[in-house]
Amino acid sequence: MPEGPSVRKFQLLTSPFVGQVVVKVGGSSRKINVNDLNTLRFQDSQVHGKNLYLAFVAPVGLLGPTAEGTVLQKEATGGPSPPAQGGQEQVCAPQRCPWEEELQELQHSRSEVPDAAEGAGSWLRFHFGLFGSIRANELSRANKANKRGDWKDPVPRLVLHFESGGFLAFYNCRMHWCSSPRADPTSDILSVEFHRGRALDALRAPYPVCYTLLDQRYFSGLGNIIKNEILYLAKIHPLTQGSLLSLSDLECLLDCAIQFSSAWLHSKLHGKGLHPQIYQKEQCPLGHAVMKGTFGPSGGFKRLTWWCPQCQPAVLSGDGDPSPVTA
Repeated sequence: MPEGPSVRKFQLLTSPFVGQVVVKVGGSSRKINVNDLNTLRFQDSQVHGKNLYLAFVAPVGLLGPTAEGTVLQKEATGGPSPPAQGGQEQVCAPQRCPWEEELQELQHSRSEVPDAAEGAGSWLRFHFGLFGSIRANELSRANKANKRGDWKDPVPRLVLHFESGGFLAFYNCRMHWCSSPRADPTSDILSVEFHRGRALDALRAPYPVCYTLLDQRYFSGLGNIIKNEILYLAKIHPLTQGSLLSLSDLECLLDCAIQFSSAWLHSKLHGKGLHPQIYQKEQCPLGHAVMKGTFGPSGGFKRLTWWCPQCQPAVLSGDGDPSPVTA
């Protein structure tokens, strides 16, 4: 699933249309009535972690000044809050990505449903799937044949045409109406309000750091790619318990998370791709063989993890035993 830097780039694609009225809609979504967006004004956009929020209001000239709020109702069913675990963004051709992780991602994304407490609202929340994306003034085209041998273009979930003549196309995403963005900017690794102290407290827990890094309550926007890369940069074994690491090691890991995420966003905004050092690699930059395992909390979501045993040695506990390695 797209991670924080990618979703912020998506927001940048939507920004030229802020203030414009929707004049035509399309798309295959059945979660919302896409026709309800007709004649609404696109008022604002926000990013919180891996979620994009777009605000729509009725134009003043259509329903009068008192219509500044919303005329829309969300279509949603009750259910639990979304899981805290993070997601993954595609950095390679789909056929090269590990299918076992892709299937887990898909199952995880299908388990997320809107919060039952959310009522009518003017904010449309987007959460992107495995290869979710937004296109501005262009449609996605097939780059390979499907299993049937057909070259069929992807079908957008939503297409918004604006009064300027431009349009936005949204692919592989789930949409729900809400009254306001549900977010805590202090947990967003790309927010100026990110709370380092709370993140450090979470990392100090006696759990493998690779679990904690994907907890969106403390590291919103951080996904599996960032997790793998920053653990390698900080030279920390993914299954090392945070309570066994020194404060300086945890500070280094947190610095790597912020710096890597910011650098990735900068690259994206300049049209450059990601060149991972450890993620999906067979060798680390120093030529050592890379190991791969599927790790996650008991009864929780498990993720593929890559690490270099030489660059990221296991940490010994106080009794001389290595930090436990559990799949």
